[in-house]
Amino acid sequence: MKNPEFIPILQRIAEILEKFQPPKLKTPTFENENAFVWKADQALLSPVKDINRIPIELLRGIEQVRDILLDNTKRFSQGLPANNALLWGSRGTGKSSLVKSVHWAVSEKSKNLILIEIQREDIATLGELLQILKEQKKFQFILFCDDLSFDGHNETYKSLKSVLEGGIEGRPINVLFYATSNRRHLMPRELIENEQSSAINPGETVDEKVSLSDRFGLWLGFHNCSQETYLEIILGYADAFNLNLDKEELFRQAIEWSATRGSRSGRVAWQFIQDLAGRLGKQTFQNPES
Repeated sequence: MKNPEFIPILQRIAEILEKFQPPKLKTPTFENENAFVWKADQALLSPVKDINRIPIELLRGIEQVRDILLDNTKRFSQGLPANNALLWGSRGTGKSSLVKSVHWAVSEKSKNLILIEIQREDIATLGELLQILKEQKKFQFILFCDDLSFDGHNETYKSLKSVLEGGIEGRPINVLFYATSNRRHLMPRELIENEQSSAINPGETVDEKVSLSDRFGLWLGFHNCSQETYLEIILGYADAFNLNLDKEELFRQAIEWSATRGSRSGRVAWQFIQDLAGRLGKQTFQNPES
């Protein structure tokens, strides 16, 4: 016979336990949007209405890597074999901008291509996200992680390795992973050197972590540009936004701007164009190179 005195206590226990339950996975309507951000703490894909991106033809000085990533993405959108891609190199050279611009260019024709951004802090939840995506067989998904890197005590790289290749379940055929990083092997050089010097078997210790980058079929390198390429980027932006300034004066100001920043890159060029457009009373879209 049940004791009614215990019912309120049991209800209270049930309420407390419910708070510790993981959130239920929520599947969005992919027909209406083509870009989302993964909110890991809510197990939610949040749609992005206005994506921070620029037309692919305005990306100058990176034509070779642009064409490689564009071709890879087109094939993937058509359901053909394609590779995960790691875009690595100097800051501000257009890595993130290229991913977003390539998605924009391909999704104009392939309405089934969806871009999903995942923060590096949420890599451990990739398995949950893939449970949502693998059932959406009408769509092709690019998972995009910007500024991906791992420190010495971060073990989440193992989750990513399993997803990219090597796990029992592996990556669904309708999912591809694109990442940008300032580090070619996704780990700081000093960490690799420290583990080589302190490990019992240095080769195996380092190989386990460095092998993560081997899971990416495409390694696309980005580097600081020459002055000629820098000025070509400046001229492309100036023409696109109708910034009417004598070419010689435009270049003089652009060179002076890069000198104050101590570098030449797509990001520095964009920041100069923002300053110039403001002084001329002209509008641009807000999208920094990254």
